[in-house]
Amino acid sequence: MERILIDIIGWVGTILYLVAYALVSAKKVESDSWAYQGMNFIAGTLLIINTLYWQAYPSVGLNVAWVGIAVITLGRKVLQKRT
Repeated sequence: MERILIDIIGWVGTILYLVAYALVSAKKVESDSWAYQGMNFIAGTLLIINTLYWQAYPSVGLNVAWVGIAVITLGRKVLQKRT
């Protein structure tokens, strides 16, 4: 059962990445929007869980970087609102 749950987590992350990319490509959201970066953050986090479980460390590294980009972008948006 644990493996099935981990696979579901991975597939949800993958689909969320694809939805986010499709929305940006269709110009429905901006690349620095809360929606896009939030989807990337959630998708990356789900895929980090999946790839750590399966010990796919190159994918872990990629997703950590992806989540980091989302955090930096969202952090900048928060700081811009404060000024």
